[in-house]
Amino acid sequence: SCQSAQIKLLLKINFVLEISLSPCFSLVVGSLMTTKLSQPQSTLAKSLTSTSTNAPYFKALESTEIPPYVTNCPSNGLCSRLPPDCMTCNTNYSCIYGKTATFDCKVKPHVHCVDENNHEQENFTINMTCQFCWQLATSDYVCTNSTNCMTVSCPRQRYNATCTVRDHIHCLGNRVFPKMLYCNWTGGYKWSTALALSITLGGFGADRFYLGQWREGLGKLFSFGGLGIWTLIDVLLIGVGYVGPADGSLYI
Repeated sequence: SCQSAQIKLLLKINFVLEISLSPCFSLVVGSLMTTKLSQPQSTLAKSLTSTSTNAPYFKALESTEIPPYVTNCPSNGLCSRLPPDCMTCNTNYSCIYGKTATFDCKVKPHVHCVDENNHEQENFTINMTCQFCWQLATSDYVCTNSTNCMTVSCPRQRYNATCTVRDHIHCLGNRVFPKMLYCNWTGGYKWSTALALSITLGGFGADRFYLGQWREGLGKLFSFGGLGIWTLIDVLLIGVGYVGPADGSLYI
C-alpha cells in the first residue's frame, strides 16, 4: 500500500509539472519560431525598400542621358531647317532621281522644334532632291586626303577615301561612304619655280634638285645637262607637267 501511494504521488507531481511547464515551453518555442520567421521578412523588407529607393535613381540617370547629336540641333527652331542628324525620314520610293520630292520625317529623341506657327511638333515634311549621298556634287561632301599616292603618273592613281556629307545637305542613304578619288594632294612645290629653274639653271640640275630628285640632279650636273639635250627635254617635260615633285604631289 505504501508503494502504491508513492506511485500515485509521483504521477500527480508529474502531471502538475507537465501542466505548469507546457505554457512556458510553448512560449519559448513560439518566440524562437517568431524570431526565425521575422528575420527573412525583415531581410526581404530591407531588400524591397532598397530596390524601391534605388530604382527611381537609376531611371533618373537613364532619362538624363543626352545623345551626342543633340549638341548640333538648335532648340525651338523650325523643324524643316534642322540638320539631317537631328531627324529620321522615311524613304520615298516613288521619287524620281534628280527631282525634288517630299519626305515624311520625325525628330529624334531630346530634340525640340516648332512649326511656322511656333507650335512644337514631332512629325513634319521636308523637300529634298531624290538622290543618294554618294551621287552628290563634290562640293557637298568632304573626303579624307592621302599623301601616299603619286599624283604625277600615267594613268593617274586613285586612292580609297572616306567621304562625309556636309551638315546642311539632305540626301538618301548613308551620310558617310567610301569613294575612289584621284590623288590631288600637294607638297608645296610651285610649277612656275620649277619651270624657271629648268630654263635658267637646268644645265646644272637645279630644277631636279628643287623637285627633290637628287640622283637626276647629280646626273645633269656632272654631264652638263646631257650636253644640253637633257636640259631641253626637261624644259618640255616640266612645262607640260609630266615631271613633278619626287614625293608624288601636285604643283601649287
